[in-house]
Amino acid sequence: MKKTVVELFAGVGGFRVGLNNITRIDENGKAIENGPWKFVWANQWEPSTKAQHAFDCYNIRFPSAVENSNVDISKVDKKTIPNHTLLCGGFPCQDYSVAHSLSSSHGIEGKKGVLWWQINDVLAVKKPPFVLLENVDRLIKSPAKQRGRDFGIMLHCFAKQGYALEWRVINAADYGHPQRRRRIFIFAFHKSTNYYKSLIKISAVKIISKEGLFAKEFPVENISEKNIRQINLINGFKDLVDISENFRASFGNTGCVVGNKVYTANTKPIKTKPMVLNDIIEKRQVDKHYFLSESQKKQYEYLRGSKKILRKDKNGFEYMYSEGSMSAYDDLLLPARTMLTSESTTNRSTHIIKDPKTKKLRVLTPIECERINQFPDNWTNSGMPENRRYFMMGNALVCGIISKIGKQIEKIVEKEK
Repeated sequence: MKKTVVELFAGVGGFRVGLNNITRIDENGKAIENGPWKFVWANQWEPSTKAQHAFDCYNIRFPSAVENSNVDISKVDKKTIPNHTLLCGGFPCQDYSVAHSLSSSHGIEGKKGVLWWQINDVLAVKKPPFVLLENVDRLIKSPAKQRGRDFGIMLHCFAKQGYALEWRVINAADYGHPQRRRRIFIFAFHKSTNYYKSLIKISAVKIISKEGLFAKEFPVENISEKNIRQINLINGFKDLVDISENFRASFGNTGCVVGNKVYTANTKPIKTKPMVLNDIIEKRQVDKHYFLSESQKKQYEYLRGSKKILRKDKNGFEYMYSEGSMSAYDDLLLPARTMLTSESTTNRSTHIIKDPKTKKLRVLTPIECERINQFPDNWTNSGMPENRRYFMMGNALVCGIISKIGKQIEKIVEKEK
């Protein structure tokens, strides 16, 4: 089986950086790929902005007139996507609710613009043997008024298309990476694969704790059968509309769907020593515009301090909003906090550090943000404004996690026909 990949919602290429162990770019700005994966097609489209900075960055690092698509994925004929072994992508957490269509009592329609349905369409048309997806960890709990419904819809879709899967919520810092970023990763495998045929013979407890893809790269403390819960989903509902209207469940941070049965558990990581901010921040002099002015210091002192503010909701109801205090600056001996897309703005979540050379307070540089996500230095220095460089890193994933997952997928694919 060929090691070919299609990347959806590609952003600035985090999956590709991770899977192909990219650590630097050449003198022309092109990525130097060290891995075995051939990317046959990638799609990146940002509907909310005229400028397509993420795609431009991707296209500079991976120049190709054929493989890189900058078209709204909903307008792409899925039959035109090349055949591939692995489908990957980090897609937004959205409202996945569905309903019967007005034109037909048998038709089912998902909410317009929800990108999960584009993934589902690719699965239906192309049937890739393997799928790797990433999302925010709240996916397993959404929506708030019907916990677990959205994730249940996804699992049901996978099962009906002939896939088994496993999932794990991973905090990157628990496994040696320089950011406390919690994300859910989903690895699905089609029933036609040797891997599927081997895994359905294994108990859920072994898949979750020892034999599954995630357990091999991200070890957890031992669990037993009493720690596993089975959730009635695949065969317990009439259709997706029934699930959308009536399903709710408490999913654990780990689980699997095998043989049309859903199993879940809460596992504890066997942690390794993480990289910390001090390992990656610039030790040389950085430009003066990254340092805080006196007025900025006062702003951050207020933002990071404790406060109680009287607010009104949309119905006019008054309530007290409160925040606890946080340190005036981030500890260099800890991994970075989760980076958000607002990193370039003046807000509570922005990282503030004490510069090791001058001992003065400053924000992170774009290169330091790239290092936090384990991208090569200057990866996003591709013509986009500096504030967008921060935005891209807040939207990205930790590439080192993908590198570890990719090693296991590579071994799995090599055992396929």
